[in-house]
Amino acid sequence: MGFGPQVGRARQVSTRMSGSGSGARGTQEETGLSALYSIGKLLLGPPLRLAWRPRITGLEHIPAMGPVILASNHLSVVDSILIPMISPRQVYFLAKDEYFQNRLLGTLMTGLNQISVDRSGGRASLLALESAFPVLRAGQVLGIYPEGTRSLDGRLYRGRPGVAKLAVETGATLVPIGIRGTERIQPVGASVPGLGKGVEASVGKPVDLSQWEHRPADSRTFREITAALMMEIAALSGQIYVGRYAPARRSPQDPAPEG
Repeated sequence: MGFGPQVGRARQVSTRMSGSGSGARGTQEETGLSALYSIGKLLLGPPLRLAWRPRITGLEHIPAMGPVILASNHLSVVDSILIPMISPRQVYFLAKDEYFQNRLLGTLMTGLNQISVDRSGGRASLLALESAFPVLRAGQVLGIYPEGTRSLDGRLYRGRPGVAKLAVETGATLVPIGIRGTERIQPVGASVPGLGKGVEASVGKPVDLSQWEHRPADSRTFREITAALMMEIAALSGQIYVGRYAPARRSPQDPAPEG
């Protein structure tokens, strides 16, 4: 019937490819770290923590080694600042290719672990997801918003199954994150973030994929895994879950679609 490989087999193969033999996983993580990212976090992390005073829980659930997907709800542009700020490991994000058209800005974005992708739609959106595979296969950490855009009404929308496909096909650990309060720091439409309290980031336990281990790695399985992930995110964020995709936005500040 054209089914793909089983989930368990796909993850085992991906793990061997990304971290066996010559110690590729550790070497690639070490050589792939960005000095600009580290400097930026060192300089900006303390004042931002003071300005926002975030309450962080569950960081122990982020594995110290190997490929990881940090899958979060999305309330504000500053979510993409908050997650790297709290993560003990460097985090990569997909970013709109318009940001990279200016050479200086593009260099800065690359140094901050932003990956240029085309969001024009159609096949380009599918190729955007492909851009994340090298990051995970190198044993790095990818930050992603399964909803595909910010929530305008504070509710949590249905996740797109590309995040599950990434986890299965790379063997990455899928870690849910629930964020609260960032929409008050920088609401939709605001050009710069402000001060404020009440920001929270709760990191949950990795999603257990064992129940799908003997299932075919197909679209139905990916949808089920994504649904389970979104339930975890809803529990962490306290949001009302909406079983439909979020309305599309056409703002340059939106994250790249993940599939």
